[in-house]
Amino acid sequence: MNIILLGPPGAGKGTQAARLVERHGMRQLSTGDMLRAAVKAETPTGLKVKAIMDAGELVSDEIVSALISDELVALPQTVGLIFDGYPRTQAQAQQLDQILAQHRRKIDRVIELAVDEDALVERITGRFTCAHCGAGYHEKFKLPRNTDPMKCDHCGSLDFNRRDDDNEESVRTRMAEYRAKTAPILPFYEARELVSRVDGMADMDEVTEEIEQVLRQYGAE
Repeated sequence: MNIILLGPPGAGKGTQAARLVERHGMRQLSTGDMLRAAVKAETPTGLKVKAIMDAGELVSDEIVSALISDELVALPQTVGLIFDGYPRTQAQAQQLDQILAQHRRKIDRVIELAVDEDALVERITGRFTCAHCGAGYHEKFKLPRNTDPMKCDHCGSLDFNRRDDDNEESVRTRMAEYRAKTAPILPFYEARELVSRVDGMADMDEVTEEIEQVLRQYGAE
């Protein structure tokens, strides 16, 4: 199956995409990752992207479409796709339909991780990681076992990091941007009866199982 994962920052799209890759051998296509990889590899498209980014300009939809098309050339038809962070607009959604059709594919399902904004703010602003091994924690939901002093359960480090943008103002700004720019593509897919919603605020394993149920219902092997 070829699916799109939708949801605001912090909804858990990356975690769920990684689990789908592991369980089903799907390929996650994140346009941000593809752009960075193209720049690093210094491909013709990557050199063009670098020049655009160095000039402080936005990469066009046409270039992003070319990157996706290039990725699909090398993928067998049996490998399902996960789009994360793309498409963001209806124009991009229409372009994606055209790209997939050229490779004899189509979007089979759009899965939205539905969230409660206030609860998501609490989830994001409370998270922190071990500075040594990267293990994740939360000041309310998942503290290390040893808190006096605070010590990582995995490596014993006493040093922890918190992302600078994991504050309420930044989080709400990112959510507002999602509502304004990405959420409006939902009606485009709803008109084709392709949208399924899962509870993005549930436990990660429960979210995974809900997504698995969607895949089973709509044809994943």
